[in-house]
Amino acid sequence: MIHVEGIGKRYRLGGSVRHDTLRDAIMHRVRGRGRSRNATGRRDDDHFWALRDVSFDVAEGEVVGIIGNNGAGKSTLLKILSRITAPTEGRIRLQGRVASLLEVGTGFHPELSGRENIFMNGAILGMTRREIQARFDDIVAFAEVEAFLDTPVKRYSSGMYVRLAFAVAAHLEPEILVVDEVLAVGDAAFQRKCLGRMREVARGGRTVLFVSHNMAAVQQLTSRSVLLAEGKLVLHAETAEVVAAYLMGGNQSAEAADLSTRDPRFQIKSIRFNDGAQEPGFNKPMRFDLALSLERRFESVSIGLGIYNSLGARLLTSRSVVDTLEAGTPNLSIRIPDHHLPPGEYALALGIFRGVETIYYAENVLKFSLSDLGVNDPLLQPYLAHQRDRIGAFIAGVWEKA
Repeated sequence: MIHVEGIGKRYRLGGSVRHDTLRDAIMHRVRGRGRSRNATGRRDDDHFWALRDVSFDVAEGEVVGIIGNNGAGKSTLLKILSRITAPTEGRIRLQGRVASLLEVGTGFHPELSGRENIFMNGAILGMTRREIQARFDDIVAFAEVEAFLDTPVKRYSSGMYVRLAFAVAAHLEPEILVVDEVLAVGDAAFQRKCLGRMREVARGGRTVLFVSHNMAAVQQLTSRSVLLAEGKLVLHAETAEVVAAYLMGGNQSAEAADLSTRDPRFQIKSIRFNDGAQEPGFNKPMRFDLALSLERRFESVSIGLGIYNSLGARLLTSRSVVDTLEAGTPNLSIRIPDHHLPPGEYALALGIFRGVETIYYAENVLKFSLSDLGVNDPLLQPYLAHQRDRIGAFIAGVWEKA
């Protein structure tokens, strides 16, 4: 269904290639003196290769994961496969219609209603009006936007937007469905619903390409995966092998998190775990310290923490409300005394909200470890065995529902 041969995508750095005046052309040449040039006479440092020499095939009915670090080239690859952008080199061959969900509301017209966008997207995918009408009720029921169907989508929340966009892409029965990380916008129930729908699409003999940082979802949904790093294909094999290579290669060791917020008057200076101590013993209290800088007083601020394991599955959520934060440089400490998390590596997601306003949200803002200190205590063994059984049963139940 998909043949990718030697794909490469090059972008020019520093703006447009055009020089509309003689002065612009002269300044461009003067600034460029001393820089190295390649065989074609163009400066090498003018360009950035987002992808280079990527080749693989996907068979009909396969569900293939695309994984890698941020900036590895995953989204660029999907845009090429969706024919949103053309490759600089190489070629692709696709058999059948492609439905893409790369960004929230891609292809939607903000001034049109949800109803009108369903028909417009269906037409873009090559569906007749009769075909769209036959699936219209299923799309609306899946998206859960009946009450807002005749409202312009520019007034939709991000969750409503992505629910409708996914419902359209998944129910108009394309031969190839391309899904990027946009499912992270939805809540847990919606994500399970989407995973279930993608399984149905795959069982119907259609092909799915799925990009996600959630390794648990990738392992559950896909049979084979592609690992990208710095724009190059590292491995294309069974998903278990690819995920193991991704994790062992240190690809989840995140760079320093961007702590800039959406409100310049509310700034995060730093976040620390257990005052810098990295490996507390089993079930010992965890503490996350936030250093803030506030230009004014904030009231009713909600702080949400999410803890994820090395496979990207969320294991714990904590939410606290602070009645008042005075202007200045206050510090917040969020303590989780009783968590029952097993020893291992974890990542923290942080969200800060005031009413419906999101001040800050990011995943992988902090990496931390929990050691096995105390696990070998004989008095704890029956308790630990019971907890392992409970966690195993819980995870099995979640995926069974999904």
